[in-house]
Amino acid sequence: MDGTVHSVGDFHVRFSMQSITKVFTLALVMSRADHGIWRRVGREPSGSAFNSLYQLEFENGIPRNPLINPGAIVVTDQLLSDTGDALSALLDLLRAETGNPELSVDSVTAGSEAETGHRNRALAYLMASFDNMRNPVPEALDHYFRQCSITISTEELARAGLLLARHGVRADGGRLIDHGDARRIMSIMLNCGTYDAAGEFAYRIGLPCKSGVGGGILAIVPGRYSVATWGPGLDTKGNSVAGAAALEAFTDLTHCSVF
Repeated sequence: MDGTVHSVGDFHVRFSMQSITKVFTLALVMSRADHGIWRRVGREPSGSAFNSLYQLEFENGIPRNPLINPGAIVVTDQLLSDTGDALSALLDLLRAETGNPELSVDSVTAGSEAETGHRNRALAYLMASFDNMRNPVPEALDHYFRQCSITISTEELARAGLLLARHGVRADGGRLIDHGDARRIMSIMLNCGTYDAAGEFAYRIGLPCKSGVGGGILAIVPGRYSVATWGPGLDTKGNSVAGAAALEAFTDLTHCSVF
Protein backbone atom coordinates (compact mmCIF):
# COMPACT_ATOMS: atom_id res chain seq x y z
CA MET A 1 0.00 0.00 0.00
CA ASP A 2 3.06 2.30 0.11
CA GLY A 3 3.03 2.35 -3.70
CA THR A 4 5.92 -0.04 -4.30
CA VAL A 5 5.34 -1.92 -7.56
CA HIS A 6 6.63 -5.39 -8.46
CA SER A 7 6.07 -6.40 -12.08
CA VAL A 8 6.83 -9.26 -14.44
CA GLY A 9 6.02 -9.93 -18.08
CA ASP A 10 4.07 -7.56 -20.33
CA PHE A 11 3.01 -5.21 -17.56
CA HIS A 12 3.05 -2.13 -19.83
CA VAL A 13 0.75 -3.64 -22.47
CA ARG A 14 -2.57 -1.83 -22.59
CA PHE A 15 -5.91 -3.69 -22.72
CA SER A 16 -9.55 -2.71 -22.36
CA MET A 17 -10.80 -2.78 -18.79
CA GLN A 18 -14.26 -4.06 -19.75
CA SER A 19 -16.09 -5.32 -16.65
CA ILE A 20 -13.31 -4.34 -14.25
CA THR A 21 -14.62 -0.76 -14.49
CA LYS A 22 -17.79 -1.94 -12.71
CA VAL A 23 -15.95 -1.96 -9.39
CA PHE A 24 -14.95 1.68 -9.73
CA THR A 25 -18.31 2.97 -10.94
CA LEU A 26 -19.90 1.20 -7.96
CA ALA A 27 -17.42 2.90 -5.61
CA LEU A 28 -18.27 6.29 -7.11
CA VAL A 29 -22.00 5.71 -6.66
CA MET A 30 -21.53 4.45 -3.10
CA SER A 31 -19.47 7.54 -2.25
CA ARG A 32 -22.69 9.57 -2.29
CA ALA A 33 -24.60 9.65 0.96
CA ASP A 34 -28.05 8.96 -0.49
CA HIS A 35 -27.18 6.83 -3.49
CA GLY A 36 -30.12 4.42 -3.15
CA ILE A 37 -28.41 1.90 -5.41
CA TRP A 38 -29.44 -1.12 -3.34
CA ARG A 39 -33.08 -0.39 -4.08
CA ARG A 40 -32.28 -0.91 -7.76
CA VAL A 41 -29.84 -3.83 -7.73
CA GLY A 42 -29.22 -6.86 -5.51
CA ARG A 43 -26.08 -8.31 -3.94
CA GLU A 44 -26.42 -12.03 -4.69
CA PRO A 45 -24.50 -14.24 -7.15
CA SER A 46 -26.52 -14.65 -10.33
CA GLY A 47 -25.95 -18.33 -11.05
CA SER A 48 -26.70 -17.41 -14.67
CA ALA A 49 -24.87 -15.82 -17.56
CA PHE A 50 -23.76 -12.23 -16.95
CA ASN A 51 -26.15 -11.03 -19.67
CA SER A 52 -29.18 -13.23 -18.91
CA LEU A 53 -32.48 -11.75 -20.05
CA TYR A 54 -34.56 -14.55 -18.56
CA GLN A 55 -33.37 -14.01 -15.00
CA LEU A 56 -33.84 -10.25 -15.26
CA GLU A 57 -37.42 -10.56 -16.48
CA PHE A 58 -38.27 -13.22 -13.89
CA GLU A 59 -37.00 -10.89 -11.15
CA ASN A 60 -38.93 -7.82 -12.34
CA GLY A 61 -36.02 -5.86 -13.77
CA ILE A 62 -33.85 -5.92 -10.63
CA PRO A 63 -30.39 -7.29 -11.47
CA ARG A 64 -28.93 -9.83 -9.08
CA ASN A 65 -25.75 -7.84 -8.43
CA PRO A 66 -23.83 -4.79 -9.71
CA LEU A 67 -21.03 -6.79 -11.35
CA ILE A 68 -23.09 -8.46 -14.08
CA ASN A 69 -24.07 -6.47 -17.16
CA PRO A 70 -27.61 -5.37 -16.18
CA GLY A 71 -26.44 -4.44 -12.69
CA ALA A 72 -23.53 -2.44 -14.07
CA ILE A 73 -25.84 -0.65 -16.51
CA VAL A 74 -28.03 0.38 -13.56
CA VAL A 75 -24.97 1.61 -11.64
CA THR A 76 -23.80 3.63 -14.66
CA ASP A 77 -27.32 5.02 -15.04
CA GLN A 78 -27.24 6.06 -11.37
CA LEU A 79 -23.80 7.65 -11.74
CA LEU A 80 -25.04 9.53 -14.80
CA SER A 81 -27.94 10.90 -12.74
CA ASP A 82 -25.60 11.79 -9.87
CA THR A 83 -22.88 13.51 -11.89
CA GLY A 84 -24.32 14.38 -15.30
CA ASP A 85 -21.32 12.67 -16.93
CA ALA A 86 -20.65 9.12 -15.74
CA LEU A 87 -17.73 8.51 -18.09
CA SER A 88 -15.87 11.67 -17.06
CA ALA A 89 -16.41 10.90 -13.37
CA LEU A 90 -14.89 7.44 -13.86
CA LEU A 91 -11.99 8.72 -15.95
CA ASP A 92 -11.20 11.41 -13.37
CA LEU A 93 -11.06 8.79 -10.63
CA LEU A 94 -8.92 6.33 -12.60
CA ARG A 95 -6.52 9.01 -13.84
CA ALA A 96 -5.96 10.20 -10.28
CA GLU A 97 -5.53 6.73 -8.81
CA THR A 98 -3.25 5.40 -11.56
CA GLY A 99 -1.21 8.58 -11.79
CA ASN A 100 -1.75 8.65 -15.56
CA PRO A 101 -3.58 11.81 -16.69
CA GLU A 102 -3.65 10.44 -20.26
CA LEU A 103 -5.79 7.39 -19.42
CA SER A 104 -8.51 7.31 -22.06
CA VAL A 105 -11.13 5.40 -24.03
CA ASP A 106 -10.08 3.39 -27.07
CA SER A 107 -12.43 4.62 -29.78
CA VAL A 108 -12.18 1.45 -31.88
CA THR A 109 -13.19 -0.75 -28.95
CA ALA A 110 -15.99 1.65 -27.99
CA GLY A 111 -17.30 1.58 -31.56
CA SER A 112 -17.28 -2.20 -31.56
CA GLU A 113 -19.08 -2.29 -28.20
CA ALA A 114 -21.79 0.00 -29.53
CA GLU A 115 -22.12 -1.88 -32.81
CA THR A 116 -22.45 -5.32 -31.26
CA GLY A 117 -24.16 -4.42 -27.95
CA HIS A 118 -27.63 -5.69 -28.86
CA ARG A 119 -27.99 -7.88 -25.76
CA ASN A 120 -27.03 -4.96 -23.51
CA ARG A 121 -29.65 -2.81 -25.23
CA ALA A 122 -32.21 -5.53 -24.64
CA LEU A 123 -31.25 -5.70 -20.95
CA ALA A 124 -31.48 -1.92 -20.55
CA TYR A 125 -34.85 -1.62 -22.30
CA LEU A 126 -36.19 -4.54 -20.27
CA MET A 127 -35.15 -2.75 -17.06
CA ALA A 128 -36.69 0.46 -18.37
CA SER A 129 -39.98 -1.41 -18.85
CA PHE A 130 -39.84 -2.16 -15.11
CA ASP A 131 -39.05 1.52 -14.37
CA ASN A 132 -35.48 0.74 -13.32
CA MET A 133 -33.72 3.19 -15.65
CA ARG A 134 -33.56 6.91 -14.83
CA ASN A 135 -31.98 8.22 -18.02
CA PRO A 136 -32.74 7.56 -21.71
CA VAL A 137 -31.41 4.10 -22.52
CA PRO A 138 -29.21 5.23 -25.47
CA GLU A 139 -27.52 7.87 -23.29
CA ALA A 140 -26.85 5.50 -20.38
CA LEU A 141 -25.53 2.81 -22.74
CA ASP A 142 -23.24 5.27 -24.49
CA HIS A 143 -21.51 5.93 -21.16
CA TYR A 144 -21.50 2.21 -20.35
CA PHE A 145 -19.96 1.15 -23.67
CA ARG A 146 -17.26 3.81 -23.48
CA GLN A 147 -16.36 3.09 -19.87
CA CYS A 148 -15.79 -0.57 -20.73
CA SER A 149 -13.41 0.58 -23.49
CA ILE A 150 -10.97 2.43 -21.21
CA THR A 151 -7.50 0.99 -21.77
CA ILE A 152 -5.07 0.35 -18.95
CA SER A 153 -1.90 -1.58 -18.11
CA THR A 154 -1.55 -4.05 -15.26
CA GLU A 155 0.73 -1.66 -13.40
CA GLU A 156 -1.88 1.09 -13.62
CA LEU A 157 -4.68 -1.29 -12.69
CA ALA A 158 -2.77 -2.44 -9.61
CA ARG A 159 -2.31 1.19 -8.57
CA ALA A 160 -6.03 1.87 -9.02
CA GLY A 161 -6.89 -1.22 -6.98
CA LEU A 162 -5.09 0.21 -3.96
CA LEU A 163 -8.23 2.30 -3.44
CA LEU A 164 -9.86 -0.89 -2.16
CA ALA A 165 -6.77 -2.36 -0.48
CA ARG A 166 -6.65 0.86 1.57
CA HIS A 167 -10.36 0.43 2.36
CA GLY A 168 -11.50 3.51 0.46
CA VAL A 169 -8.53 5.86 0.91
CA ARG A 170 -7.38 7.50 -2.31
CA ALA A 171 -3.84 7.95 -3.61
CA ASP A 172 -3.81 11.57 -2.38
CA GLY A 173 -4.80 10.53 1.14
CA GLY A 174 -8.42 11.64 0.83
CA ARG A 175 -11.26 9.21 1.38
CA LEU A 176 -13.70 8.21 -1.37
CA ILE A 177 -15.76 5.64 0.56
CA ASP A 178 -15.72 4.57 4.19
CA HIS A 179 -14.08 1.39 5.46
CA GLY A 180 -17.38 -0.48 5.62
CA ASP A 181 -18.38 0.32 2.05
CA ALA A 182 -14.97 -0.78 0.76
CA ARG A 183 -15.38 -4.05 2.66
CA ARG A 184 -18.83 -4.51 1.12
CA ILE A 185 -17.54 -3.92 -2.41
CA MET A 186 -14.81 -6.50 -1.87
CA SER A 187 -17.34 -9.01 -0.56
CA ILE A 188 -19.36 -8.58 -3.76
CA MET A 189 -16.17 -9.05 -5.80
CA LEU A 190 -15.51 -12.33 -4.00
CA ASN A 191 -19.05 -13.61 -4.55
CA CYS A 192 -19.86 -12.13 -7.95
CA GLY A 193 -16.72 -10.70 -9.59
CA THR A 194 -15.70 -13.49 -11.96
CA TYR A 195 -18.91 -14.28 -13.85
CA ASP A 196 -20.12 -17.86 -13.26
CA ALA A 197 -16.75 -18.90 -11.80
CA ALA A 198 -16.83 -16.94 -8.53
CA GLY A 199 -16.97 -20.12 -6.45
CA GLU A 200 -14.05 -21.60 -8.35
CA PHE A 201 -12.01 -18.41 -7.88
CA ALA A 202 -12.80 -18.36 -4.15
CA TYR A 203 -11.68 -22.00 -3.94
CA ARG A 204 -8.52 -21.64 -6.03
CA ILE A 205 -7.42 -18.10 -5.17
CA GLY A 206 -9.33 -16.93 -2.10
CA LEU A 207 -9.23 -13.21 -2.84
CA PRO A 208 -11.81 -10.63 -3.95
CA CYS A 209 -11.39 -10.50 -7.74
CA LYS A 210 -12.95 -8.71 -10.69
CA SER A 211 -12.28 -9.95 -14.20
CA GLY A 212 -13.01 -8.55 -17.63
CA VAL A 213 -13.20 -10.11 -21.08
CA GLY A 214 -10.28 -7.89 -22.11
CA GLY A 215 -8.17 -10.45 -20.23
CA GLY A 216 -7.51 -8.45 -17.07
CA ILE A 217 -8.14 -9.52 -13.49
CA LEU A 218 -7.90 -7.27 -10.43
CA ALA A 219 -7.42 -8.98 -7.06
CA ILE A 220 -7.25 -7.36 -3.63
CA VAL A 221 -5.39 -8.46 -0.51
CA PRO A 222 -7.20 -6.16 1.95
CA GLY A 223 -4.87 -3.96 3.95
CA ARG A 224 -1.79 -5.17 2.07
CA TYR A 225 -1.70 -5.34 -1.73
CA SER A 226 -3.49 -4.91 -5.01
CA VAL A 227 -2.60 -7.46 -7.69
CA ALA A 228 -3.40 -7.12 -11.39
CA THR A 229 -2.90 -9.72 -14.11
CA TRP A 230 -3.49 -9.78 -17.85
CA GLY A 231 -3.64 -12.62 -20.34
CA PRO A 232 -5.83 -12.45 -23.45
CA GLY A 233 -6.80 -16.15 -23.59
CA LEU A 234 -10.18 -16.65 -21.89
CA ASP A 235 -11.89 -19.74 -20.50
CA THR A 236 -15.52 -20.62 -21.23
CA LYS A 237 -16.68 -18.33 -18.39
CA GLY A 238 -14.86 -15.28 -19.81
CA ASN A 239 -11.94 -15.20 -17.35
CA SER A 240 -8.25 -15.05 -18.26
CA VAL A 241 -6.69 -18.52 -18.07
CA ALA A 242 -3.14 -17.25 -17.51
CA GLY A 243 -4.31 -14.56 -15.09
CA ALA A 244 -6.19 -17.04 -12.92
CA ALA A 245 -3.20 -19.41 -12.91
CA ALA A 246 -0.87 -16.57 -11.89
CA LEU A 247 -3.16 -15.50 -9.05
CA GLU A 248 -3.50 -19.08 -7.84
CA ALA A 249 0.29 -19.41 -7.79
CA PHE A 250 0.58 -16.09 -5.96
CA THR A 251 -1.76 -17.10 -3.14
CA ASP A 252 -0.26 -20.61 -2.92
CA LEU A 253 3.24 -19.17 -2.51
CA THR A 254 2.44 -16.21 -0.26
CA HIS A 255 -0.59 -17.54 1.68
CA CYS A 256 -2.16 -14.10 1.08
CA SER A 257 -5.77 -15.28 1.11
CA VAL A 258 -8.76 -13.92 2.99
CA PHE A 259 -9.39 -17.47 4.28
